[in-house]
This record gives sequence, structure tokens and C-alpha cells, in this order.
Amino acid sequence: MKVLFAASEAFPFCKTGGLADVAGSLPVSLAENGDQVAVILPLYDRIPQQWRERMVYRSYIYVDVAWRHQYCGIFVMEYRGVTWYFVDNEHYFRRGRLYGEYDDGERFAFFSKAVVDLLPSLDWMPEVIHCNDWQTALIPVYLRDVATRWEAVRGIKTVFTIHNIEYQGRFGPNTVSDLFGLHEGWWNDGTLRMDGDVNLMKAAMLVSDAVTTVSPTYAAQLHDDYYAHGMASIVNAIGGKLHGVLNGIDMTSYDPSRDNAIPANYGPGDPAGKAVCKADLQVSLGLREEPDTPVLAVVSRLVGHKGMELIRDGFDDIMATGCQFVVLGQGENYYEDFFRAQAGRFVGRTAALITYSEALSRRIYAGADLFLMPSKSEPCGLSQMIAMRYGAVPIVRRTGGLADSVHSCQVGQPDGTGYLFERYDAGDMLAVIGQATGLYRGDRAGFAAVQRRGMTADFSWTRSARIYHDIYSKL
Repeated sequence: MKVLFAASEAFPFCKTGGLADVAGSLPVSLAENGDQVAVILPLYDRIPQQWRERMVYRSYIYVDVAWRHQYCGIFVMEYRGVTWYFVDNEHYFRRGRLYGEYDDGERFAFFSKAVVDLLPSLDWMPEVIHCNDWQTALIPVYLRDVATRWEAVRGIKTVFTIHNIEYQGRFGPNTVSDLFGLHEGWWNDGTLRMDGDVNLMKAAMLVSDAVTTVSPTYAAQLHDDYYAHGMASIVNAIGGKLHGVLNGIDMTSYDPSRDNAIPANYGPGDPAGKAVCKADLQVSLGLREEPDTPVLAVVSRLVGHKGMELIRDGFDDIMATGCQFVVLGQGENYYEDFFRAQAGRFVGRTAALITYSEALSRRIYAGADLFLMPSKSEPCGLSQMIAMRYGAVPIVRRTGGLADSVHSCQVGQPDGTGYLFERYDAGDMLAVIGQATGLYRGDRAGFAAVQRRGMTADFSWTRSARIYHDIYSKL
């Protein structure tokens, strides 16, 4: 199967969140399973020089979107059995950051149109183009649009993955022709139109041959408008072409037995190095050096739907359990300021790292005993899987991919890997934090057994890649 994976970010080249981990790992697993796979990304200025030095310039074209006529270069490199293409346009992608620009709609319309227009410049014509989130939602639309006059692309199938339905790519109704260069018929027939706006995610869901999301539970929850953010009617309309496929993690990259970013290596059969990582974390973050005090960590975007309000409401009670608390992340100013203030209140017991750092996150996973993820909604979540891999026992709300990846140990189940609570409520969260810290202090052997089960769980992409291959094949 020849698969072209289109995404707005991919690790290790450029990353702001979980999409990058998926786009960096799933194509590799597909290639390992025998598929011919390429990935196409924007050539951001944030891509490190070490990767740029490995890229080879291929060619250039001009891409037309509405009245715009823009240069589009393409660079290529091979990495981990996958061909990686990079779309070059400094006007759109030399911005210092990936998202949050005033013209994001125009930037990613250009990228989506470029993916289609560059197909003859690639090494082979794909059988499937796998698109991800609203930034690539126009690819199935542009492909369908040009297929009426371009015979070579008529057989290409499209898959669209929803990583988070909250971000839909919504724009004003006057953007159909002027911004996106599409005929008004796409608006008039309802493909692009929703609640008076252009909705790019809706269009991709309707036009694509298959739609996937990142966990079975989240796929089921999207039929409920509480989780679907107004899109439940569209989810219901696409019926059987929606699939929930649980994400995985890169088990080679996230491996504490050989991770160079952590102070000491360790594994489920030789866990001594984790104590070294914990001591190093405490010293480096100014926490008290207390080996028998549980370290509770949060690595997250600091936004409402990640459950930050529950942590805020229950913070004093969390600290009353006697644990140390570490938070790493950026997000809403309110929560950033809140965690800074708590670090000032609980000196030596709380550390607030208001930044993004891949290397620092790994040190926290390695040094933490417990990992808190009380999300209001969580399509899949990768942090809980990484935490388990590094021996940090997760405490999560039973929603989305958290429910699919963490098995409860609250009543002694032999496969328990963490703690779950049901209601989105600070009291329910505090109850399970109390259970987890109680097990840590009262039954260290039992706690170690839970750690070991999490560290040996299979969160690889192998199973998910097989499911995706089956979806592609059936198309």
C-alpha cells in the first residue's frame, strides 16, 4: 500500500503536541509492516539545522489559491524507512512558531493545495492520503475538486483523522472563494457550511473516504454534543466510516533503559535507576530531598479541558496528602499564574515550570512516582502511556483514550496499571490521589507491582498500524 501522510507537525522535526508524536511514529510503524510510506510537512524555520542538513532540494512549482500565486519548493530526506517531504515557502512558514498567526487559514490552505499540486513531483503517486486535523482538512476537498479534470488522481482515497474535534478550522462565509479558492457550490450544498461559518473539519469528514479518531471511547463519545463541540450531527451522518483507533507511542524513543535525556537508565527488571532520577529531579527543581515522599507530576497544556480547574480547586488538599508536586507546561495565563503562586506558597514542595521542553518532560516522567491527568475530555492522550513506560503511576479521569489505556488497580485487579475516577469533580479526583499516595506509603511492594505492569504494557504502534492498514486496504 502506498500511503502519503499529511500533517502540520511531526516529531522529531517540529512539535507542539500529541499530533507530532503520531505523525512521527505511525508512518514508521506502517513502513515496518510493509507499506510504502511518505510524510509531507511544512518546512518551518523551527526545524533544527541538523535535519535541514540532511534534506535534498527536489524542485519547485507555483501554487494557486484563489488570487494568490505562490512559490512552493520541495525538499526530501529518508529517515527510519520513511520518505519525508518538506514544503518550502518562507512567507508562510518562517514565522518562529507553528500556529497562532493571523493568517493561519491562508497558510494551511496553501499547504493543503500544495500537497495536491505536488503529487507529480513525489517519487510515486499515493493510493491513500492520510490527513490530520483541520490544518490538512482541505486536502480531500481540493483533491475531489481537481479530480473532475485530473484523471491521475481519481483513484486516490483519503482518510481524515480527528485528533481533537474542538479545533475545527472555522472561518467566515466570505472565505470560500476569496481565501480558499473554491467555488461557492461547496458552500451552497452544505459541505463547507455549518452554523453560518465555513467549517473545514466538517468538509473533510463528509468528503473523506474514511474518518478516524484516536481512541475507541472518544469515537463513541463524539456522538454526544458534550464531547463533539457541536459536531455530533455530522458524526452521526458519516455513520460506518468513523473508526476509533487507539494511538500508540514510540517505544524505542520512550525507553527509560536507554533514554539519554534522563540521569540514570532503568527498566522493569532493574528499577534502581528510577530512584536516582527522582533524587536528581528533586535537587534540580529545588524540592526537598525526600526519597520516601511521593512526587506527583503534571505535564500538560495548562487549559480548562485538561482538568486544570480540578487541580486548582483541590490544590491545598493535594498538598495535604504530603506529596511533592511538579507541573510542566504552558497555556492560559490564569493557570500559569496560579501554579507560579503555588510554587511560592509551598517552597520546597512544589515546582512550576511554565515552558515546553521535551528533554525536561522526560526527566519528570522518570523522576515522578505518580502522574496526574484529570481531563474533562481527552481524545487519546499520550502522556499517560509515556508516564507508565517510565514507572510513574497514572491518576486519570475515565474518559476518551484514558479509559482505553489505563486499567484500574483500585480493587486489586491483577492487570491494574493506575487509578481512575468517573465524575469531573475535584472531590472524586482527591479520593483517588489519596488512594494512590496511601498505596505508595503503606504497601511499597504493591505499588511497585502496579509500576511494573505499566512499564511492561505494550503501547507500541504495531497493533494500531495493522488496523490502519486494514482501513486503507478496504478503501
